[in-house]
Amino acid sequence: MKTAKRLFIAFLIIDVTAAIFFLPFRDWFVRFEDYIRGLGSLGPIAVALAYVLTAVLFIPGSAITIGAGTLFGLKTGFFVVLVGANLGALCAFLLARTLLREKVTRWAAGNAKFRSLDRAIGSQGFKMVFLSRLSPAFPFNLLNYLLGLTAVRTGAYVVANLLGMSPGILLYVYIGAAARDALAGQTDGSTDFYQQILKYVGLLATVAVVVIVTRIARKALREAERA
Repeated sequence: MKTAKRLFIAFLIIDVTAAIFFLPFRDWFVRFEDYIRGLGSLGPIAVALAYVLTAVLFIPGSAITIGAGTLFGLKTGFFVVLVGANLGALCAFLLARTLLREKVTRWAAGNAKFRSLDRAIGSQGFKMVFLSRLSPAFPFNLLNYLLGLTAVRTGAYVVANLLGMSPGILLYVYIGAAARDALAGQTDGSTDFYQQILKYVGLLATVAVVVIVTRIARKALREAERA
């Protein structure tokens, strides 16, 4: 199993590297950046609303998260994605409690992980939602809907999402911000070498923190599900 995962990661890295070299990403990025910047102050709002739409429609939002880092930088990009992801998660959660409840119930019927999580949420709603957001074991878009079937209160769900999503969002936005200069072609001699080093050291540190937090969350989830 471990060998298969390693092979998958290796092929993924090769595919991404080949795409970077052979596809006109820089041209695409420049055009998209021009469009968003043409919206002025509405640009961040447009990206946040796009994230809401992807969350509701089950479209992976990782590309938007990284793109927000390249377009707006670390600080603004982080808040744009944090707002968009949480609004999207809340919309899906409320839809599962109202219009789509029967459909989501059918989705949950065959999900063993969700049944264990549902039992644990009955006594520790905020904690379990928070841990589930830290752990990649639960797909983001599907979890938004499934949590709507649980007994967790809406307020606790919103706060747990804000805290639990933050490390992963920070990592992806940081990746986008770190790649910003390269995508924009800003690699001339005026670039401060030491600033670049610090930027990538910060990225590695962020990756390390997210990995550690994820492992802790997985362990805590397993223990809570057994209880």
